[in-house]
Amino acid sequence: MEAQTTQPTSATGPAQGNQGRGGQRGGGNDRRSRRPEMAPEEKQFDERTLHVDRVARVVKGGRRFRFRALVVVGDRKNRVGIGISKGADVTAAVTKATEVAKKHMIAVPLYKGTLPHDVEAKVGGARILIKPASAGTGLIAGGVVRTILEVAGISNALSKSLGSTNKANTAYATIEALQSIVPASKWITTIAKPAKKPAAKTAAKSEAK
Repeated sequence: MEAQTTQPTSATGPAQGNQGRGGQRGGGNDRRSRRPEMAPEEKQFDERTLHVDRVARVVKGGRRFRFRALVVVGDRKNRVGIGISKGADVTAAVTKATEVAKKHMIAVPLYKGTLPHDVEAKVGGARILIKPASAGTGLIAGGVVRTILEVAGISNALSKSLGSTNKANTAYATIEALQSIVPASKWITTIAKPAKKPAAKTAAKSEAK
């Protein structure tokens, strides 16, 4: 039997070359695995879309269709705002409306999770009436009004929507009603009486003597 001769493989042979490339790939994966994972950021505001409608504008070539979004933004503490904007698609319209709402936020003075007093506002044909409620009542409201009160941080309230059911006018009427709330610290319950002048009494007594 003839002896089989094996040829020595060089240091730069294909086996070690593949192993080297594999090591580089492994190193790359290790570098990616060592990167710190970004924790998801908590949203500061509660953003809700109230209504999305398709609108059209007549131009020379026909009609141009766009989308209009109504969005409410609040921090569930005492700040809330609404915004309306248009865009080529729904996502663009909602994004622009959210930015508008954040720029026009108002602070609502609250008292133990409800309103300090009754408020009423009218915008266009929509008229909104909101009343305070005791703890445990919840939000007796529907549609746009309920959503706005929730994101504003109001947990107990009674409301009534009168007149038009247009969502944009209803939303603006609700915001105007909340903006008209007067905090309890600014209420005028008594009228201060003018102080009596003691000097006049002493002068009258001296004249009588």
